[in-house]
Amino acid sequence: MRLAMRMLAVLACGLLLWALAQGRGSLVYNSYNGDPVPRAFDQRIVALFKQKYPGIQVRHTIVAHEDFKQAIRTYLASSRPPDVLTWFAGERMRYFAERGLVADITDLWRKEGWEKVFPKGFQALSKTGDRYTFLPTSYYWWAVYYRKDLFQRLGLAVPKTWKEFVAVCDRLNAAGLTPIAIGTKFLWPAAGWFDYLNLRVNGPQFHLALMDGKVAYTDPRVRRVFDYWKELLDHKCFLENPASYDWQDAANLMIQGKAAMYLIGDFIRDQYPDDREEKELDFFRFPVIDPNVPLAEEAPTDGYFIPAKAPNMENAKLFLSFLASKEVMELAVKEVKRLVPRNDIDPKLYPAYIQKGLREIIEPAAYITQFYDRDTDPEMANKGMNGFVQFMANPGQIDAILKSLEEERARIFKANR
Repeated sequence: MRLAMRMLAVLACGLLLWALAQGRGSLVYNSYNGDPVPRAFDQRIVALFKQKYPGIQVRHTIVAHEDFKQAIRTYLASSRPPDVLTWFAGERMRYFAERGLVADITDLWRKEGWEKVFPKGFQALSKTGDRYTFLPTSYYWWAVYYRKDLFQRLGLAVPKTWKEFVAVCDRLNAAGLTPIAIGTKFLWPAAGWFDYLNLRVNGPQFHLALMDGKVAYTDPRVRRVFDYWKELLDHKCFLENPASYDWQDAANLMIQGKAAMYLIGDFIRDQYPDDREEKELDFFRFPVIDPNVPLAEEAPTDGYFIPAKAPNMENAKLFLSFLASKEVMELAVKEVKRLVPRNDIDPKLYPAYIQKGLREIIEPAAYITQFYDRDTDPEMANKGMNGFVQFMANPGQIDAILKSLEEERARIFKANR
């Protein structure tokens, strides 16, 4: 009798696995890929998944990127959250995982052999403690993007040092152009400036200690960062009233030839007209301020996770396995021109500009960081980014802003530890 019961249990388990393999059941997938290019690719991979597993009923919802950041807390608080969500690596991921809101997918990592094809850096980004809680699927570098046709017309060389960078801004102003486009309506573009200035002035170890709440915002070294930032404001390097623009609005001014540079991620290409990109758009590393400071670059990593209360856990894991497959990641390279973390992708698939980014931005870097709102506590990130935008509008208030940020840092990190 016991043998028969065990055989029935094995048979039932086999039937369940077969049913899952056939794709029976349902899957709810919510995504922040709202911009046109990533939206189209998001829809494409869902269609391919449904084609491969026709029995799974997929409900796919795309939410505007900024709205998704607010909605995710509601999703995770639900008794029946979506089965799969897009999100960011780093502290933004760990914040939810440490609160028990994210499923442990260590078994999936081991079963799929991802540790063999994902470099150790991406493995570390995907862990909370010793558990895997995240699947990284793409990353991109930040750099100073510029209109190379405008530079050529004015006889400007790519600046490598801070002094050269300020001089380029002065030349662009004299030519009647806005040197640097920026849109801070949604705050985060200002954080890119803080990150790079802090990385170049104080170095990556100091920067990461600040992100971890171990350094005061009133520290003189932090204050010095804003002295460099203020120099750019004094030279009228930035677009006026940046809080009136979102990042796409500011990018459009660059596309129209009214602005010449933009510190932004490589996703700016999604906004740029394809027929003009090769002729007009190029990028360079954020200028060196102190040559003795180790070189660090921002390379935010995006991916997916499964909520701890996901109703369709097995189908969610099946979807993550599909997303991490070589087939889908090669498709992302070919169709969306994204950098993907699998190390078995033929580098020849990448277009020339990505090969340049790897060669000139990523490979020479001694350190890779994520981004201000991904590397620090989410509440601190919101306070900090608001402070950066306030500074750009009223640079004379910097000491009061830093004092306020330090009060918030002391409160937030004491409360969270």
